[in-house]
Amino acid sequence: MADKQDLIFVGSYLLERLAQLGVNSLFGVPGDFNLGFLDLVEDHPDIDWVGNCNELNAAYAADGYARVKQKSIGALLTTFGVGELSAINGIAGAFSEMVPIIHIAGVPSTSQQKNKPMLHHTLGDGRYDAYYKAAQQFASSHTGLMDLSTATSEIDRVLTDCITNARPVYLMLPTDIVYQKVSSAPLKTPLKPSPPETEAEVEEFVLNEIQKLVEEAGEDVVILVDACAIRHGVKEEAWDLIEKSGFPVYAAPMGKSAVPEGYERYGGIYVGSLSHPDVKAKVEGAKLILSVGSLKSDFNTGNFTYRIPQASTVELHSDHTRIQYALYPGVGFKKLLPKLTARLHPLDHPASSVTVPPFRALLPNPAEDPLGADVISHLWLWPRMGEFFEPEDVVVSETGTSSFGALAVPLPKDAIYVSQILWGSIGWTLGSTLGAALAAREIGLKGRTILFVGDGSLQLTVQELSTMMRKGLKPIVFVLNNSGYTIERHLHGRVRHYNDIVNWKWTKLLEVMAPEDIKVPPKSYTVHTKSELDALLKEESFAHAEGMQLVELMMDKFDAPVALLKQAELSGKTNKYVADFV
Repeated sequence: MADKQDLIFVGSYLLERLAQLGVNSLFGVPGDFNLGFLDLVEDHPDIDWVGNCNELNAAYAADGYARVKQKSIGALLTTFGVGELSAINGIAGAFSEMVPIIHIAGVPSTSQQKNKPMLHHTLGDGRYDAYYKAAQQFASSHTGLMDLSTATSEIDRVLTDCITNARPVYLMLPTDIVYQKVSSAPLKTPLKPSPPETEAEVEEFVLNEIQKLVEEAGEDVVILVDACAIRHGVKEEAWDLIEKSGFPVYAAPMGKSAVPEGYERYGGIYVGSLSHPDVKAKVEGAKLILSVGSLKSDFNTGNFTYRIPQASTVELHSDHTRIQYALYPGVGFKKLLPKLTARLHPLDHPASSVTVPPFRALLPNPAEDPLGADVISHLWLWPRMGEFFEPEDVVVSETGTSSFGALAVPLPKDAIYVSQILWGSIGWTLGSTLGAALAAREIGLKGRTILFVGDGSLQLTVQELSTMMRKGLKPIVFVLNNSGYTIERHLHGRVRHYNDIVNWKWTKLLEVMAPEDIKVPPKSYTVHTKSELDALLKEESFAHAEGMQLVELMMDKFDAPVALLKQAELSGKTNKYVADFV
């Protein structure tokens, strides 16, 4: 039996594990089945209770936090039923996009779960496991701490799965388990990812095959980096391969900022038929594509318009490698990439000297802007914002016009791009910006957190502006006021009223939501023209961002980035919104 000095509350054990994994912020909403645990959270020296306006926003915030604090995980606390179901959309998005989050649900005691009284927050029919079953659909691992003897091992198991699989996990924490005591001895052994074991003979064969294909391809070799390189923590290994090989490199939309976009061998974003012609020609004309962490969703591939033959592709993933048509399970890129770099680095390869057209976003000639010389258009806005960005900025773009526009703009050194391209839940960015800004502060980024969000999207999750100000965060929020859901207008229902919204008084929001004791009062602006926005961006006090700032950009309701218009056209044909009549 453990010495009394070695004993620790189960709740404290869980918090220590989170702290060891680099979690310094816990998101969520208090509820009657998690209040006891919250006492431990509030008293913990290294973990801050953020406290959100609702559970969905809290899940979004945990997602944004994990994306920016890439060597840690997000953490979310909700209460039984009403809280956890509100959060489940945010957790599903993190599962879809492979973002590591632990969702802790405070639930009734073990005896109540066995005896099934008609408690509040239940369905009234005795099914205490209904929410647990629902949570399992969006978790790579799950557990209910019903047995004290296995509590610590279960905590360690799900957290190990979380950091290994880069996906959410779910932990059900009964009220009476929180203050039960267990041995603290396991805490002496840090948790580490548990990638698949690789057979040395298979790995050697894979390396030989890739090297042979690289040599055969001559100068027509490119590297394509995607989302999973970020999610599974191989940005450094991928960069080592990119830099030492000298091969031309491109990124998919979900892989944006995985590669320094000022690198002279970086050519930009490849998104199938929506790509810039130079990028499309280089990638699709390659004899060999070394694909790192690909995720081939519709919006990530230009509605599946990739023109990359499987016979010309080597796919490197977290748990397998695919060389042309052959699959090698268990050969993951975390271990393989350094060895591949060592193989390719000594080669004097012709692809290392192939010209790569630079990735640039140039301001249009005023005469070429179809909306007029001084109207804020997407054609002008995004190149101009590219001039505003600084090293180590965190740029968050909402699904729709913002995400398509930001893709075309190169980011400066060590900037981080945050967007939800696969799940695409509108309103996600506002909560995500809260988490991203906290993470940026915790890891010491010197840049700003900058959010681009549409007026329609912002209305879904606007409450977290108050949380940001309460926590002393100072993002710059650009609200694209285009009178509704512009991306939906281009998908279907161009003039339908269901794509309209009520036009809020946006510049009054921060005044209403700001805490009374805020040190630096927030500022809000409305700009109608290019010259007004240009002047604001040049103001040193604005760019320095001493406090939260909101900028309302007045834009044409039908204007959109060219890539979005093309994507909407492709999606509209696929979705078949209009019946075919014979």
